[in-house]
Amino acid sequence: MGAPLAVNMDILGKARKFESKIARKLDRAARELMGAGAREPIEIVNLIVDAVEQEIQSSGRGRRVFPFNRIAVSVLAPTRDARARLEAVMDGEPSLAQRIVERLRAARCGVEDIVVDTAFVGRSQKGWAHQDFHIEFYRDARTNTTQHRSDTSPRADVAQTTSGASTRTAAPSAGGAHTGTKSSAKTSAALDTTPARIELTVLVGTAEQAMYSLAADRIDLGRSVEVRDRRHRLVRMNHVAFIDQRGEVNQSVSRQHAHITFDAGTGTYRLHDDGSVHGTDIMRNGRTITVPTGSRGVRLRSGDEIVLGDARLRAAFPDSSRQ
Repeated sequence: MGAPLAVNMDILGKARKFESKIARKLDRAARELMGAGAREPIEIVNLIVDAVEQEIQSSGRGRRVFPFNRIAVSVLAPTRDARARLEAVMDGEPSLAQRIVERLRAARCGVEDIVVDTAFVGRSQKGWAHQDFHIEFYRDARTNTTQHRSDTSPRADVAQTTSGASTRTAAPSAGGAHTGTKSSAKTSAALDTTPARIELTVLVGTAEQAMYSLAADRIDLGRSVEVRDRRHRLVRMNHVAFIDQRGEVNQSVSRQHAHITFDAGTGTYRLHDDGSVHGTDIMRNGRTITVPTGSRGVRLRSGDEIVLGDARLRAAFPDSSRQ
């Protein structure tokens, strides 16, 4: 009995070694393939600015105009490190928005107040003209100057620049893309549609930050910053991230637990459940409001407690006139 068992164990050991060897070769080939065509962040920024310049139009008599006042840029950032490198260049001096305005002015193009929305996604989408980024242009109807906001959060911010532009950065769920058509008037004549600021304070559980101050069209909530599928592909990056492997409370939060959306039509935020295991609720004045999965969400009010499994956050809106 001993000899056959030893032979079987030897075969099994060799099989495991062979499997590990193949896995290492595949991983090395994948890394080499990804790195072969990788561009430096400054190269990507310059390509984005070049693409924006191509949209300059002639208005006759030697005049040139840029017909849009909002630019939505989706940038491929498959890892946290890749995103950090891109943000360092795009948010530095000069920022992406400043580079765009400087290029337009150098082309003798009249520049009005331009908003640059930047989103980082885990993988490129069909229809992208460039493998590293995608740009969509809009002309929003405005009755007043766009409000510029600064944000201490590294995940979603609106920052004022000194060159006639503002830049907004957010991390939508991976694979998400800006939608809309060129020159579409998406704002109401009487409503400021820029997202209001929302402050989320952690009451129960341990997150990456004790308090988040955000202003974004979508805010993802869940466990861990990066959410990956079985093939280790990035599918989502949570703006509000509870730390993985940190007690029972945090483990009750699903990786893709819930998200908050800004409703431009009403100027309010709504909470949605993303099919979480332990559910999503709102505690308001001692009453529990359940947020059903797949619903249109529940409107948030200042002072509401957001319940994610056993974890809790308090929502507040510093600008009370917006909520």
